[in-house]
Amino acid sequence: MKKIVIKKNHAINICVLMMVLCLFTVFGCSNQSKDIHSSDSAQIQRSKEETTKKTENLENKNIDLTNDFKNINGCAVIFTPHDNQYLFYNEDMCKQRVSPYSTFKIISTLIGLRNGVIDDETSVMNYNGTKYPVADWNSNLSLQEAFQSSCIWYFRQIIDSVGEDEVKNELNHLIYGNCDISEWNGSSINSIKELNGFWLDSSLKISPLEQIQVLSRIFEGQSIYDAEDVDVLQNIMLVENIGAKKIYGKTGSSTNGEAWFIGFSEENSQKVYFVIYLSDASQPKGVSGTTAKEIALEIIK
Repeated sequence: MKKIVIKKNHAINICVLMMVLCLFTVFGCSNQSKDIHSSDSAQIQRSKEETTKKTENLENKNIDLTNDFKNINGCAVIFTPHDNQYLFYNEDMCKQRVSPYSTFKIISTLIGLRNGVIDDETSVMNYNGTKYPVADWNSNLSLQEAFQSSCIWYFRQIIDSVGEDEVKNELNHLIYGNCDISEWNGSSINSIKELNGFWLDSSLKISPLEQIQVLSRIFEGQSIYDAEDVDVLQNIMLVENIGAKKIYGKTGSSTNGEAWFIGFSEENSQKVYFVIYLSDASQPKGVSGTTAKEIALEIIK
């Protein structure tokens, strides 16, 4: 068998070539990632500019919903795509950023579906045995059950599984309020660790107007989310089926008089988006997500 001999100079040349190839690979990948990131940032910036332009071109009207709000301090924004129109009650309040609370579970669901942490309505997260303040949270739960009972620990598991970088990226794509997840573990408003998060009276803030813009982007097919994932979300958001009209939504609330109900109604393939936000510390026991939901249903039925 012929022995293969590599001369010293040839060996040096091969080593140098291999080093060059390695450096090219490392820096080439780095530059490629940078280019992708730059492209991503540019796309997000374009989306923000387009959103601003669309909002400026829409017809805005102020409406009086005093009777529907029953002396509770709050605001409402309604968006009808087919009329290209926003309706505001307390418009200035509709533009102030506040905590999304459990309305953020809409976004958590999509993030979980997109990243394969959950697959559909039946996807189960395992209960860890902690005695939670809500009885419905004290067992293994499917996505459908967790969304309906607004189970914090279920969605905390989803967010932790996806990770901060990807969550931040997707919020930027959605132009979700201030996109601030810096207080990843929350502000300790609850004594049990997994019942806290950046979306619960913490760093993440969004205005009612921005909420409705995010909703319409998602359900009008103008987001990064697949139609199949959006369909799963829509199925678990169904709250009322009134003949030809269906109403979809999600509540959110605090213990200090803040509450949300956000969603849309659909009839004859036409959607009307709505966001109700309440903030009345003078009567916190009388203000909840259920209160906001009742007000919304009165307005849109």
